[in-house]
Amino acid sequence: MWDIDHTLLRGGDVAARAWMAAFTEVTGLAWQATPAFAGRTDLDICAEVFAVHGVTGCTPERFFDRYVEQVHASRHLFAERGTLLPGVRAVLDALGTRDDVVQTLVTGNVPQVAAAKIAAFGLTGAFDAEVGGYGTDDSVRATLVRRCRERAEAKYGESFRPVVIGDTAHDVSAALANDALAVGVATGGTTMAELAHAGAHAVLADLSDVAATIDIITA
Repeated sequence: MWDIDHTLLRGGDVAARAWMAAFTEVTGLAWQATPAFAGRTDLDICAEVFAVHGVTGCTPERFFDRYVEQVHASRHLFAERGTLLPGVRAVLDALGTRDDVVQTLVTGNVPQVAAAKIAAFGLTGAFDAEVGGYGTDDSVRATLVRRCRERAEAKYGESFRPVVIGDTAHDVSAALANDALAVGVATGGTTMAELAHAGAHAVLADLSDVAATIDIITA
């Protein structure tokens, strides 16, 4: 179960700019305060943004529709302004050759934005996105992990040992809440020490040591 932002890639603030533009268009309000996005679900962030701006007449669904349109219009900028993080493609390719591994996404992004981000870097084929957990499933990230596991087990008809790979303490706590292996990657704003303190079973500086990463994920 892969997180996207700052675990697999950096999106160059394209989605954040689309978020702010969509909010202003839908509500007619000037943007006042940018919340902390890292590790949170879009439903959770949306609730905070609406509260901070005093929005009561707009639903998350209506906002997300416009947000997705904004991202779609600017999706070419992900690859231009963003970057794929070290080792990512090699790790995904290596895991993709194994019959005992299903790779998917557990991300705070809404599904359409998650798809746009990974497509921008040619990663779409690496994941069974159908069984993923997304930011519209619930505001609590741990629920995304649970939904992902349920979808995978329903689709494949077998039990899985879940592994969550992410760059924030939110990813780690969501994994621990579901008895999943928590692998922290310090390629975002959270240090290796902070990820370890959050309870990660393993912590990596990045994914550039492909063999070591594979060993940890499949142990």
